[in-house]
Amino acid sequence: MIEAQEIEKRILSVLPDAVIRIEDLTGTKDHYSVAVVSKEFEGLQPLKRQRLVYAPFKDVLGGPLHALTLVTKTPQETY
Repeated sequence: MIEAQEIEKRILSVLPDAVIRIEDLTGTKDHYSVAVVSKEFEGLQPLKRQRLVYAPFKDVLGGPLHALTLVTKTPQETY
């Protein structure tokens, strides 16, 4: 299990400007849907955006964190 606050903290460690929405999909704190909006995504392909967000979770994915579904957008893409 991993708390939503820990997910937010880890994402902000690599994307300090990020606006983050987190949803616990199962109520068990191990399957989350996360939407991340950041200027840092500008010019990056979707796969590179996801790799950037997944990077701080290498130590918990497949263990306490079973699934992390991502939506990644720039501020311009949200309007």
